[in-house]
Amino acid sequence: MSSQSKPKNITISTLNKLHSSGEKFSCLTAYDACFAEILSNAGVEVLLVGDSLGMVLQGHDSTLPVTMEDMIYHVECVKRGNRGSLLIADLPFMSYASETQTLENAARLMRAGGHVVKLEGGAWIASTTRLLAERGIPVCAHMGLTPQSINRIGGFHVQGRDTEQAQAIIEEAQMLQEAGASLLLLECVPRDLARKVTELLEIPVIGIGAGPDTSGQIMVLHDVLGISPITPKFVKNFLLESENGIPGAIETYVKAVKDLSFPADEHCFH
Repeated sequence: MSSQSKPKNITISTLNKLHSSGEKFSCLTAYDACFAEILSNAGVEVLLVGDSLGMVLQGHDSTLPVTMEDMIYHVECVKRGNRGSLLIADLPFMSYASETQTLENAARLMRAGGHVVKLEGGAWIASTTRLLAERGIPVCAHMGLTPQSINRIGGFHVQGRDTEQAQAIIEEAQMLQEAGASLLLLECVPRDLARKVTELLEIPVIGIGAGPDTSGQIMVLHDVLGISPITPKFVKNFLLESENGIPGAIETYVKAVKDLSFPADEHCFH
């Protein structure tokens, strides 16, 4: 991909402009310097250092064992390889249980190189979101399927399929925007619900397993490359279509998000 198309210092303002213009943006998880450079050079606007590393790197069956020390280490690695993408960092399980803990851990992620912190939840994280936003820390709120709550929700299930639950997601998404969230990530919700949330909110909405109508798409890197042990409905192996190995697979993913060919209907929940 030409240097002209590489992301150059992507910011929240950049994503807002893309969202307002209707142009889709691409996001991928990254956990090390090597892949961070490949991804950012391929035009991926957003890199997420996700607590998904607990499953794809550490071999756990959930994200719950991931620690702040794990997150700091991988954010620092990704920062060194990043070439202009926006870097979002997850606050791991129970790292934002109190105000003091939230501020301290969010600050640690920002000092390590993060530009935005991501936390999971609905209405109950509104005060936390406001606390961070008022102190200059951009927040990406994560709703729908929230892996840190896997024991409460009873497994990896699509969220928002019934009317009551869908309405709650809509209302809580609006609440989080009002609290100061800069971005919203929706995971594993029906396409129609994701479209409605995206239309109602002013902030960009990032989807995974949420259909093509969100502002941007995110995937786990290992899913894009076809090396994850499981293959959810919303996953596509882009390495199969690549004529240039891993860099080509990432460029194909970026192009597919931009031209709306991914996610296709077979990747959506209804």
